Formats: sequence, structure tokens, C-alpha cells
Amino acid sequence: MSLEIRTFRIEDYEQAFRLWSSTEGVALSDADSRDGIERFLVRNPELSFVALDAGSVVATLLCGHDGRRGWIHHLVVARAYRERGLARALVQRALASLRDAHIDKCHLLVFRDNDPGQAFWRRVGAQERVELKMFSLRVPNDDGTIER
Repeated sequence: MSLEIRTFRIEDYEQAFRLWSSTEGVALSDADSRDGIERFLVRNPELSFVALDAGSVVATLLCGHDGRRGWIHHLVVARAYRERGLARALVQRALASLRDAHIDKCHLLVFRDNDPGQAFWRRVGAQERVELKMFSLRVPNDDGTIER
């Protein structure tokens, strides 16, 4: 097996979306449409990565920043490729890219019931922020309505 890690390209989207869709603990929304991911990649060039085995996407990590803080989304490794250091390698690449962009802290979200995900993030040194609560706002449509 010859694995390659490289920058996530929009051409990887279909394979990445299939991986995300088939992985427990990953929730997808309208923001994960092809157009949404393409906007994310254009806004955050060279920060997101895929791992490939013979041209097939076997792991992903989306990473971006707002100029102050980084965010990691969709760190996903196909079940057959887990426990090989791929997730850690993707995280290291993302953090190095954020450092190059002069970003000194990165956040991520993990579902409360995703025990394996939480365990991974603790192993790589992430600190749980229990003093914070996350809130979300929907952006209204042009007519002022809000879709659920």
C-alpha cells in the first residue's frame, strides 16, 4: 500500500462526500454541498488535505481560518485505514499550514456521543473546552425567512 497525502482539491469532492456519508459520527449539512466545499477550499487554499491509496480517497481533513483562529472539520479516516497514523499525519499537516498562516490556535467540534473521536483528539493534545457553550444562528433568506 502506497499512501499519498496531498492538498484537498475540488475534484476529490465526490469520493470525500461518500466517505463522510458512510462514517459514523459525521454530520453533513447544506454547507457540505459541492459548492459549499469549493467556496471553503477557495477561501482557505492549501489548508485542507486528503490521503489517497492508489488514487482513492481514504482520509480527509478540512481546515480553514478567519485570520485569528483555525477550524478543523471532517477529519475522517476510512475504517480499513485506521490505527496507522493517518489522522495524526493529517492534523500535523493542517497545524503546520495554520502556523505558516500565523494562526496560533485551532478549534474543532466533536459530537458529545462520539467517544472514539474525543479519545483521538485527547491523544493528539487537544483540550476540551468545558467552559464554553456553542450557539448557532441561521442566516435568513433574502425574504427574511429562515429554513430549518
